[in-house]
Amino acid sequence: MNKPWQSYAQHILDNIAKLRRIQSRGNLAHDEILYDAALRNLQTLSEATQMLPDDLKQEYPQIPWREISGFRNILVHNYLGNIDPLTIIKVMDQHLYPLEDCLKDMLEKRSES
Repeated sequence: MNKPWQSYAQHILDNIAKLRRIQSRGNLAHDEILYDAALRNLQTLSEATQMLPDDLKQEYPQIPWREISGFRNILVHNYLGNIDPLTIIKVMDQHLYPLEDCLKDMLEKRSES
């Protein structure tokens, strides 16, 4: 049995909250434990976006859904560990708020109908 998309949307929001808590604890570029925690949560977040319905995602073209999915593949398959921490910080700083706003809007609109 598949979970409803709302469960995945909430899971993404939970990951965003965790990522913010991780960032508040220190600099990811200088703390490998925080960096690893951020990578894991970004991976989980990216994977969960793949479970959202395509027709729903099409209503939010400002969100780079395909890139988020591709980012998951980079995180999972980059075994050499040469992902740049500054890039990860930039992704978190620039993309979490728009994604969070989008997901909240999705959930709010669907709960009203």
